[in-house]
Amino acid sequence: MAERRRRARVAEGEGLLERTLLLFDTNVILDVVLARDPWSDDAAALLDASARGDIVGLVAGHTLTTVHYHVERARDRRTATTAVNDLLQVVTVVPLDSADFHRALSLGLREFEDAVQVAACLRAGAHFLITRNARDFRGTSVAVRSPSEARGLIPRNAAE
Repeated sequence: MAERRRRARVAEGEGLLERTLLLFDTNVILDVVLARDPWSDDAAALLDASARGDIVGLVAGHTLTTVHYHVERARDRRTATTAVNDLLQVVTVVPLDSADFHRALSLGLREFEDAVQVAACLRAGAHFLITRNARDFRGTSVAVRSPSEARGLIPRNAAE
């Protein structure tokens, strides 16, 4: 229960300077859930760091629906539901409203889904958007890192 209260405070903007805030693009989450090599190890290390509280892992709400959809298609409904439930235990969902979707529409990105990721990143004040597709976010005001680059953002003594 204390962990859920901490996450609620994080989502509201309290205590954000203590840890690095990383917003995970959908592809990073799917790399872990679907064990997509060679990317799954880096992505899993980031989710583990979020679970330990060494970083604050964030996802946009639509990431959950997209993950469920793709995992159900690749595996089955039970696996998809378990994956989303597990994800909710280790990340904070960034709440979005109509202003965020209007912002996303105004960004002029080729893919609306990517624009919503940027809007979520801005809403949360995330330090970095973590994705394997950095080129999709060119020209935006968010700092983008790959999962392998982001592993360097985890405090050195965190995994010890």
